[in-house]
Amino acid sequence: MSPDQIFQLVNTIALLSWIILLLFPFKEWSKKLLLGIIISGFALLYGFLAFTHFSVDTFESFGELSQLAQLNADPMNVVIGWIHYLAFDLLAGLYITKNAEELGLNRYLLIPCQLFTFIMGPLGVLLYLILRFAYTKKWLHAV
Repeated sequence: MSPDQIFQLVNTIALLSWIILLLFPFKEWSKKLLLGIIISGFALLYGFLAFTHFSVDTFESFGELSQLAQLNADPMNVVIGWIHYLAFDLLAGLYITKNAEELGLNRYLLIPCQLFTFIMGPLGVLLYLILRFAYTKKWLHAV
């Protein structure tokens, strides 16, 4: 598959995954599907592409910004990095959802947090932490 085809495929899967998380946040089957199949699948694809496409020199390039920027000239490197983002953002969204369920938060309050996590990862997590603080009156919680 070409980088463009992989990019389209993983984006479609990610979008469908987030729709499932938004519509069925507290269902056991959705959490199993997302972690056990989707996130694991992204991780496997990421590992396969990274280890078949990257060289030893690639890993050495992670130490300097200018070298890292040069890596992004290769579309496959961008796709590999994008899969990394998709997997971790979905994992963060799953954590937010599971933690909110354990605390008894209303699922509708999670929607802005989940949407921000889908689009802007860390900002969605921060929004959830603020929501959780407003609900529990405690900033620090065990993970």
